[in-house]
Amino acid sequence: MSAAPDPLLGPADIRELAATLGVRPTKQRGQNFVIDANTVRRIVRTAQVRPDDVVVEIGPGLGSLTLALLETARWVTAIEIDDVLAAALPATVAARLPERADHFALVHADAMQVDSLPGPAPTALVANLPYNVAVPVLLHMLAAFPSIERTLVMVQSEVADRLAAAPGSKVYGVPSVKANWYAEVKRAGAIGRSVFWPAPNVDSGLVSLVRHDPPKTSATRAEVFAVVDAAFAQRRKTLRAALAGWAGSAAAAEAALVAAGISPQARGESLTVEDFAAIAEARQ
Repeated sequence: MSAAPDPLLGPADIRELAATLGVRPTKQRGQNFVIDANTVRRIVRTAQVRPDDVVVEIGPGLGSLTLALLETARWVTAIEIDDVLAAALPATVAARLPERADHFALVHADAMQVDSLPGPAPTALVANLPYNVAVPVLLHMLAAFPSIERTLVMVQSEVADRLAAAPGSKVYGVPSVKANWYAEVKRAGAIGRSVFWPAPNVDSGLVSLVRHDPPKTSATRAEVFAVVDAAFAQRRKTLRAALAGWAGSAAAAEAALVAAGISPQARGESLTVEDFAAIAEARQ
């Protein structure tokens, strides 16, 4: 007896599917399709997807990762903005994993505009995020779907470094702090260029986010994020100067910083998300 064919997509399958659909990956949408079945299975393993998980995937493309997720998860909802790819994906799932087709839903939309999903509430987010919108899409999904406990995203290596950076790091900034509001963030591996078609001219990295409670504060998330944005808008300045516009004056900024127990001479890259929450609360 010969072994059953692998339901996942290999390089020839991807190219054939793209040719049939007349799809040419576009830079505008940051499309780089994964053509290696081992890579998508590794992503599913690293994401610790369980049989009871309800997974949301963003930018499924031709379905490489979607199929690997469907092999393991209870349910997968994929959000795809591209008209042609969105129309084709359900047929790909039905053809390659027919026994799992009724555990799949497709949402044809811009992920930045999605605030509700069909089916059960998502417990995990796993995605190969388009490089150009990775951070805003990730933050939007974490905000819109508090039921998402675990996230694993593949992003440009430089973006992965920024998301997972700790205070004091040169690349610590707005994405690092805002991601940390929602979750514990860690680098979870590197992905080479050769597993994509077309091969990107940058390396990719995996980032793991495990949700935790936000800082205890009477300030709202929007109020805290406003402080974060102001602090990093002028990185080289002290917080007394950088927060002057936000607080109304340098003196008011200094008063809020002192009340929060933070040196007015400090800079944004030395502060934790809890510190930013304390500043926002001190200004209320």
